[in-house]
Amino acid sequence: MAARALVALCALILAAAGVGPAWAGETEEVRWYQAFDPSGVPWRAAAEQNVEEVFKLHRYFGVTRDEDGRTLRVTRYEKGQPVETRTYRVRDDGGLEPLDAAEVTAERRGELAYREHCVSCHGAGRLGVSGPALLPESLERLKKIEAARVVREGRPLTQMPPFRFLEEATLASLVDYLYTPPAVAPTWTEAQMRDSRQVLRDPATLPPRPVYDADPLNLFVVVEAGDHHLTVLDGDRLVPIHRGPTHFALHGGPKYSPDGRHVYLASRDGWVTKYDLYALAPVVEVRVAINTRNLAVSEDGRYVAVGNYLPRTLVLLDAADLSPLQVIPVAGTDGTPSRISAVYQAAPRKSFVVALKDVPEAWEVRYGEGGFPMRRIALDDVLDDFLFDPSYRYLVGASRRVQRAQVVDLDSGKAITALDLPGMPHLASGITWDYRGERVMATPNLREGVVSVIRLSDWQLVKRIETLGPGFFLRSHEATPYAWVDNSFSSDKDAIQVIDKSTLEVVRTLRPSPGKTAAHVEFDRYGRYALVSVMEVAGGAVVVYDARTLEEVKRLPMVKPSGKYNVYNKTRLSEGTSH
Repeated sequence: MAARALVALCALILAAAGVGPAWAGETEEVRWYQAFDPSGVPWRAAAEQNVEEVFKLHRYFGVTRDEDGRTLRVTRYEKGQPVETRTYRVRDDGGLEPLDAAEVTAERRGELAYREHCVSCHGAGRLGVSGPALLPESLERLKKIEAARVVREGRPLTQMPPFRFLEEATLASLVDYLYTPPAVAPTWTEAQMRDSRQVLRDPATLPPRPVYDADPLNLFVVVEAGDHHLTVLDGDRLVPIHRGPTHFALHGGPKYSPDGRHVYLASRDGWVTKYDLYALAPVVEVRVAINTRNLAVSEDGRYVAVGNYLPRTLVLLDAADLSPLQVIPVAGTDGTPSRISAVYQAAPRKSFVVALKDVPEAWEVRYGEGGFPMRRIALDDVLDDFLFDPSYRYLVGASRRVQRAQVVDLDSGKAITALDLPGMPHLASGITWDYRGERVMATPNLREGVVSVIRLSDWQLVKRIETLGPGFFLRSHEATPYAWVDNSFSSDKDAIQVIDKSTLEVVRTLRPSPGKTAAHVEFDRYGRYALVSVMEVAGGAVVVYDARTLEEVKRLPMVKPSGKYNVYNKTRLSEGTSH
C-alpha cells in the first residue's frame, strides 16, 4: 500500500499537479529506503524497502511527510541508531529544498520531531502505545530538564533509545511540545476501555493453592520503578520468589483483595492489572484512562474504583474481571471539571471517598445493591491527600497550598475544625498509635523537617518532632515501639530516623546506603523486620532491619524499589501503614 502511494505521488510530482493536496489526505507513516538523494527536479524517491529488509542494512533512511505534503523529514540510521535528521521543502517544481531550521517555528519543529521519532511508540495523539502517554498530565512529575535528558540519553533497561543526534534547538522544541496540551482534550470512552480489556489467564486454570512454599499473607509486593518490574518477596525467609514485568510507571500503591489473593496495580498511563498471587501471574488488564491517579478496592472485594487525571473521571470496575460498570465524569456542583487527588475505600462505611484536586469538594460513593450513589461534601479548600481516623468517621485532609488541614465529619458532611500544620503535610502517609492512653495521629512533611503529632480526641497538637529534613513516608507496626520516617527531600536523603512512640523522640538515625535516597519503610506481618528502600537504579536495594535491635539483617539488590506492600498489614488495616 505504501509503495503504491509513493509511486502515485511521484507521478503527480512529474506532472506538477498539486503536490501538497495529494499528500495531505494520506495517513502519516515512516517509509524506509536504502538510499536517499535529494537532488533532481522533480525529486524521485528510491525503491522503498520493507521493514523486515531495511533493518538488515548498515545504513538506511526513514522518511516522513508533513500533513500538507510539502515538508519531508529524512533521518539517516547507521547500525540501527538514528544519527542525523534533515528537513526539506517540496518546491512547486517538485524539487527538494533544504529547509533552514530557523524558518520553522519552535512549536512546529517540536511537532515535526515528535512525528518523526516518537509517534511509533507513543502514538499519534501522544496517548501511548508500547511507550507511555506523553501529555502534560503524564509528565507533571518530570521536570523539563529531566525530560530532555531522557530524550537525549534514553532510559536504561527500557526500550527507550537515545536521540543524541538531535540539535539542541530541536530537542528543546520537542520537549516544549510534549508539555503543551493538545488543542482538543483527549478522551477515553467506556467503549475504548472495553476494547482494551485483555484476559491474560483463564480463571479456570488458576491453582487452588499457592504455587510456592511460603505464607501468602506474609508476602511483600515490591514495585521496582527503575525497570518497571514487580517482585514478590517471602516475608519470613526474606527472599524473592518471583519477578516479572509491569506496565510503565506503576503508581506506588497497589491494593489487595480482602483475602489477599489478588493485588490490583494501576499505572500512570491508565492501565489496571489484576494479579493472582497464588499463580504469580497477571490474569486480566484494562486501560481505564490516559492518566490515572490511584485505585481502591471495596472491603467486600467486589469493586475497584479508579481516580483519573485525564480524562476527568471516576471509573468503577467489576473486581472479578475488570469490566467497566460505571464511568462518572468528575466536576464540581458548578460544572467545573476536576482531576481526582485520591480515592480510598472506607471499609466500615461501605463506600469510596474521593478527593477532588481542582474543586473544593469530596465525594462519598456508596457501593452494594442499587448502583453507586454519590454524596457531595463541600470543603473549605481542595484536598491533595487525606487519611481517615481509625473509626473512619473523620477525614483529615490538606491542600498543599496552605499550612493547615481540614477535619471533616463524614457522617454530617461538615468540616468541624482546622489543624495548624506547617509546611506541606503528607497526610496520605500518616499513621496512628496509642500515646499515654490516648490515640494520636502523626504525619510527615514534604516541605519542612518535622513530624506533627495530633491528639485525636480534641484535634490538638501534641508535639512537632524535628527531623533532618522533609520526607515522604512515616511507618510503624503494632508490635514495634518505633515509628520510622525518611528525609528523602533533603540533603540528608540517605537518612532514616527512628522515633520512639512512647517519648516522641528521635532515638536513632540509620543510613542504609550513604549518599543514596532511602525511603518507604514497611514491616512484615509480625513486626519483626523493617524493610527500607534504597531508591536508586544503580545500587538500589531493599535493606532489612531487625525492628527491635535496629541492626541490618539482610540486603536484597533491586532496581529502584519505590515501595513494598505487605499483604497482611494492608488487608488487616494495620495502624502503622496507609490503606
